[in-house]
Amino acid sequence: MKRFAQLFLVLVLSVSLVQTASARECEGVTLPNSVQVEGTALRLVGMGVREATVLNVNVYVAGLYLENPTRNAQQVINSAQKKQLILRFVRDVDASDIREAMSEGFQHNGNNAGMRPRVNQLNGMLPSMRDGGRLVFTYIPNTGLQVMVGNRVKGTIPGEDFARTFFSIWFGPNPPNSGLKTGLLGGECG
Repeated sequence: MKRFAQLFLVLVLSVSLVQTASARECEGVTLPNSVQVEGTALRLVGMGVREATVLNVNVYVAGLYLENPTRNAQQVINSAQKKQLILRFVRDVDASDIREAMSEGFQHNGNNAGMRPRVNQLNGMLPSMRDGGRLVFTYIPNTGLQVMVGNRVKGTIPGEDFARTFFSIWFGPNPPNSGLKTGLLGGECG
């Protein structure tokens, strides 16, 4: 009986170690080390926290997945590879606040008048988010940027130019906060 208890303990510890090795945690949010997109494995590069207001209130934890991982922000923006950005909300946020932040992100990172209809299309897909809610943005070359709310695909926005500007929001010169960009590129989460 004692031998069985020892074997059981070893098995439990082994499973715990495997689970730890296959996921990363940031501010209480756990994301897997890899995801599948159309049969292609994308690897988690990093995780960061979006802070808002002068009080640095945590809004969401983001994770960046790339087909060909890099820590170079310009390569993330410009590469024509499959990539995915997951936003896991850690507080309730109204749709109007999400849409305003997205519009500002586009304005600060190369938005042009020709892109306005696609920014409006994106904003139309973004609802209010509850604590624990998830937005997933997946770029697929020659297809566009797929928007998923929870587990439901809301649509795909075409254009490499749109995807580059979208990823510039997080990886360009004017990210929502510098710690978010640093964490997504594999630095410290926070």
